[in-house]
Parts: sequence; structure tokens; C-alpha cells
Amino acid sequence: MPVGKFITFEGGEGGGKSTQVELLCAALIKHGIDVRATREPGGTAGAEEIRNLLVSGAPGRWLPATEALLHSAARHEHVSNLIRPNLESGQWVISDRFADSTIAYQGYAQALGRNCIEQLTRFAIGEIKPDLTLILDLPPEIGLERAKARGQGGAGPAEDRYEQMGAEFHQALRDGFLEIAKREPGRCTVIDASAPKVLVAAAIWKTVCERLELKI
Repeated sequence: MPVGKFITFEGGEGGGKSTQVELLCAALIKHGIDVRATREPGGTAGAEEIRNLLVSGAPGRWLPATEALLHSAARHEHVSNLIRPNLESGQWVISDRFADSTIAYQGYAQALGRNCIEQLTRFAIGEIKPDLTLILDLPPEIGLERAKARGQGGAGPAEDRYEQMGAEFHQALRDGFLEIAKREPGRCTVIDASAPKVLVAAAIWKTVCERLELKI
């Protein structure tokens, strides 16, 4: 049975992940690749309900361990009901965030520790890992300004709980993602997300073609 490729986008707030997921999907479809876009927390009906608990409300709404458990519960639903079945059918899956976000947000920035999160992740989803992870990196102050501008233009309820957390949290978050990339260079590539959108998309496309050996 053919197995699709699994690509994840990671990074701090305001890095443009959602936009770049859309652009990459469009490029892959143009070249005849069947692809499914999704996001975390969320992606399935149950996981989207958990998302609502995590991304809204006051910054101190949950203890860090509670957050990690909620993210892992949503991920279990997501992997079981969407990611794994689609990959097994041969479809590519591109996710806006995955397990690295829990390592960075709760493991590093909220100080639960990497080992704790890795054990929780193995329990929730087994050994499934992305074929390629694109970490969209930019200074936290730039990302937060972008996220703030994006939120002001939205029509739905604010999903800004993490954005409300302090500067120290967001710097630790960035450092955490860069540490993840340093530890797993074979899977992760850091992309300069401070560049114009079209240049970021070009760098992503080049990386996908090279890393996944696309012959197009």
C-alpha cells in the first residue's frame, strides 16, 4: 500500500504558517500530488472542541501539565481519525503544527521538560513522525505584531491566549523551536519567516523538493 508524505509547519506566533500551508498545498496539487491540509490543535471534530479550550481565555487558564494533556488528547484524535488513515491511503498530509509545538510551548517555554512531553507524545500517538518539519522562524516581537494585526482583522472569537503570554515566554518558545531543529537536522529545516511571503514560499518549495526528492 502506498504511503503519503507527512509535512508539518512549526514556529512561534505570527510566523505565517497558515498562509504557507495553503501555498504549499496549491503548489503540490498543481504538480499532481493529492494533499490534505489540517491543523493543530484541531483537525477533527473532537480535536477542534479541545482547541477551543486551549486557544481562548486568560493566559493562566490552565496549568502547563493540563495544557500538555489537552494537546495530546487532541493529537490522539487527530492522528487516529485523520492523519494516519490519509497517509496510509497514499495522500500527503500537511499540518499547521504538530508534536513539536507541545515540546516547544509546554516542554521548553512552560518548563515541563522535553522528556516529559516526549513520553506523553509516544503514549498519545505512538511513533508517527513527520517526514519533514519546516520551522518558520522570526524574532518574537515581529511575530506578535503580525499576530495582533491578524487578530484585529478577524471576524470570529479571538484565539489569542498564547499571544497574551509575556516576552520571556515567547523568547523561550523561539529558542525551543531552534533547539528542536538543532537536535533533528535530518527532519527539520529552519526558514526565515521575516522575509516577504513570496520568498518564504520559494524557500519552502525548494526545501520540500530537495528533502523529499520530488522529481518535478
